[in-house]
Amino acid sequence: MNQLTPEDNHKNHLKNIEKIKSLESLTHKLHDKLDNYRQTAFHKFPFLFVALSTFGLTATIYGAEKIIDKSVFFSDKPEILLCSGVAVLLLTGTLYKKLN
Repeated sequence: MNQLTPEDNHKNHLKNIEKIKSLESLTHKLHDKLDNYRQTAFHKFPFLFVALSTFGLTATIYGAEKIIDKSVFFSDKPEILLCSGVAVLLLTGTLYKKLN
């Protein structure tokens, strides 16, 4: 059985470190080159995403308003609607704090 001396172990360790550094350098270079070509869709089409997000939010709020208007319970008692909205906000805030 061939035993390595501490000096040989140290040399092998240094060679491995150099290989790892070389690999890290290569990945950094590759990342930098690819970063120039890669852009998110939001950066390519910011107006489109803002317009679609605005439409989605507006449609959701308007749809919720129409559903609430059809509800006899909420349309006749806006105080209950306000209190239930505040309760939902408090509940989601509490859940957010506990899960964070």
